[in-house]
Amino acid sequence: MENNQSNDSNSNQQSAPQNSRAGQQQVRPQQGNARQQQPQTALQPPRGPQPQFSQADLNRIVLEYLNKKGYNKTESMLRLESSNTPTPSVPSVSPATSNIASPVEISRREKDLKDKASRHERELRELRDKQVRIERELRDSRDREFRLAKEKELRDLRDYEEKQKRENDPEIYYRVYSMLRSWVETSLDLYKPELSRLLYPIFIHCFLELIAKNFSSQAKRFLDKFKGDHVMLHGLEINKLAGISLPEHLKENELAQAYRNNKYRIIVSKTSINLLLYFLHENEAVGGAILIRIINQYLNPIISTTKPDKVDQEGEANPDEGIPDYITKTNEIDKFNEQPVKLGKLPMDPEVQKEIEAELKVKDEKADPVNDKTLVEEFQDITSVEDDSPARESLPLPLKDASDIKRQILAVEDSRSKIKLGAIQASAPSVCMYTFHNTNNDMTCLDFNDDSNLMAAGFQDSFIKLWSLDGKPLKSVFKKDKYNNDNSRKLIGHSGPVYGVSFSPDNRYLISGSEDKTVRLWSLDSYSALVSYKGHNQPIWDVKFSPFGHYFATASHDQTARLWATDHIYPLRIFAGHINDVDCIEFHPNSNYVFTGSSDKTCRMWDVQTGNSVRIFMGHTGPVNCMSVSYDGRWLASAGEDGVVNIWDAGSGRRLKTMRGHGRSSIYSLAFSRDGGVLVSSGADNTVRVWDVKKNTNDAGPEPEAFSFDSNSNNANGTSRNASANSQNFKNDKSSRKEIIATSDHMTAYFAKKTPIYKVHFTRRNLCLAGGGFMG
Repeated sequence: MENNQSNDSNSNQQSAPQNSRAGQQQVRPQQGNARQQQPQTALQPPRGPQPQFSQADLNRIVLEYLNKKGYNKTESMLRLESSNTPTPSVPSVSPATSNIASPVEISRREKDLKDKASRHERELRELRDKQVRIERELRDSRDREFRLAKEKELRDLRDYEEKQKRENDPEIYYRVYSMLRSWVETSLDLYKPELSRLLYPIFIHCFLELIAKNFSSQAKRFLDKFKGDHVMLHGLEINKLAGISLPEHLKENELAQAYRNNKYRIIVSKTSINLLLYFLHENEAVGGAILIRIINQYLNPIISTTKPDKVDQEGEANPDEGIPDYITKTNEIDKFNEQPVKLGKLPMDPEVQKEIEAELKVKDEKADPVNDKTLVEEFQDITSVEDDSPARESLPLPLKDASDIKRQILAVEDSRSKIKLGAIQASAPSVCMYTFHNTNNDMTCLDFNDDSNLMAAGFQDSFIKLWSLDGKPLKSVFKKDKYNNDNSRKLIGHSGPVYGVSFSPDNRYLISGSEDKTVRLWSLDSYSALVSYKGHNQPIWDVKFSPFGHYFATASHDQTARLWATDHIYPLRIFAGHINDVDCIEFHPNSNYVFTGSSDKTCRMWDVQTGNSVRIFMGHTGPVNCMSVSYDGRWLASAGEDGVVNIWDAGSGRRLKTMRGHGRSSIYSLAFSRDGGVLVSSGADNTVRVWDVKKNTNDAGPEPEAFSFDSNSNNANGTSRNASANSQNFKNDKSSRKEIIATSDHMTAYFAKKTPIYKVHFTRRNLCLAGGGFMG
């Protein structure tokens, strides 16, 4: 008893400095005791020896009295107050107040540890002795039935011995979990999301079993190796379990007890659980039997009646899953994504705004409104400040000049005249396709400028090529330039393949990122390199100019993204957090946030002011190749190697829907229409596909009505024949292509013959441009 009291006092004393509030509470009982120990005055009657009651005893007596008399409200209030009593003070640790365990106690603990370590050896020794005895009996006996029975008993003993060896080999847990993890990673995309969710409870129980068998060092290695797969969804639980290192800790840890005493509920399709069990049975001899036992003992699979692709996708924690009656927040992403963000438009400089309005008024006086809107009204709609708009000073920008004002006026005119694609019901845009021949499969990237009259492409041969799309020659400011009459230009300067190019909004500059780890700024006045930005220590996969110019962002193989300004040679911000390559990057329309897509299958949203991640988007089952943000800044679209397009709410971080139609082909580019109702995607399947963004969401409009044809009308007959002919042509066209089942929000597809389409882009008037290199 003395040793136990000593241990309790030591632990309390050690925990006190960690919590200043606990330290303050410890003073109060001492003050109370001081008041009780004041000398009695003459007015107080002398007292004989009185029974000593603790505060808890007094509370119990009063509560019993109140309960007996029926004072229920008073009783409940007293219970509440007594539960908030301060912790009694603890004497400071010193040799006088500490009891040291006796030699007998120490030797007893050591003996217990040795007994646990040798128990397994004793069991194996007994098994071997039994086997030797049975083998001796087999040699001595001639009775056939007796020999058959003993041979069976010997086989069972040998199987049991092998099972015991596997169960008590700490390395077997490491090997079999690695094997299962690799198998899940290479599974079909249809089953991978729910198989990935099955990995988490198996991972936890493998760790707890290693601890229970006193393999502390192997358990720590196992946790450190594999926790990265689960920390995003279950980081809180993993942190609670990470402090366990001894079997005794399992009894003290509430979460560990919940896992050991309850079955983990998980919703899974019948096919997926059958695939898992079949795989484990096939590998029973190398540890599969251990995982089958864990699933049988600690998991409660609820077979879903829906198809596997309808079960929750990867990256989503289902509240119906987990340990029943254990209150914990398992989805760390929801908690993380509650950080405040400002997604409204960036306010314009009031002086510039007045100047532009004055110019637009002059234009309105000379021309009639278009689409019942004047230019001033359109400009006010574009620049109206919203409730969640960031402060204008949040993004320092250079002063605007006359060319910037002229460009803004042109943007307002184009915005007013744009084709409405998604006003009530979404309609497919017109698509203009640019196919590049004789590229020798060396083209790596494409980009269109904001005015849609220039295109740039990067090549494996370290150069960039520019084309004029309106046929005008690309003239340099140098009059003696011999290429002034050409409508294409070649920019040479990189020493490695160019993987990303981006035009500045004012069309004066181009930036490019390369395998040579540098970003180059090119002048489109002189067609020469101005600056080489160095900071990344690995190849750069993507570059993007800010919608307001001056700033640009880069994504790299070094697992970081960086923010730069054209007038600084070093990065302003480094966005670090992805655990694999950052493959693509995109600015929010107000330029206060940057979106990144990574090979770690996640997208992130970063605050430009702090450099911190403020949103994580999880749900892809492959690397993310491309993203696009709607022009109102509310929705994000992402796509990649898994062949699906995910639509996210940037404000909450939640996935709104998943769109399928590209089959198993990788998707290279995405673009929102200017009104945000239509999304266009392109990829390795040589198609441009059009999607109704708002369908199957809360913002969906009415469904279009089906056409009906009247056979009594000549005009209807003609229409019907034409429709039938068109339908037959469409069927014939589809019969020559692989049938792909698309989701209901897939509107149409435009096919190229042998051209993977690297880039899609909407002009300011909602015409879609697409480009790719012919794979002849």
